[in-house]
Amino acid sequence: MKKILLLTAISSLFLSGCYSTQLNMSMGNLRLITSSAAPQDVMDFASKTCKDDFYEGASFLAKAGKEYRFKCVKAEENEILIPIPGTTIVPETSALAK
Repeated sequence: MKKILLLTAISSLFLSGCYSTQLNMSMGNLRLITSSAAPQDVMDFASKTCKDDFYEGASFLAKAGKEYRFKCVKAEENEILIPIPGTTIVPETSALAK
């Protein structure tokens, strides 16, 4: 019984040290993300979220505290993808590139 309690206490401490990222608002092509993660992790999350919605990727607009604002960009709109300063946009590897 003591081992179970110890394991539970350790795992809860471990999980409390993890960061959280959540999508707060999705209106049209705009995304509001609240996160305590590193900027690169937020950029990757935003890109994945936009790609899941059939966009090319996420373009950084603004940051206020832990809130990040992004615009999802389509390829035919001729807009460029802008990363969070100090981060990069990871290019998607295509099966056609092989």
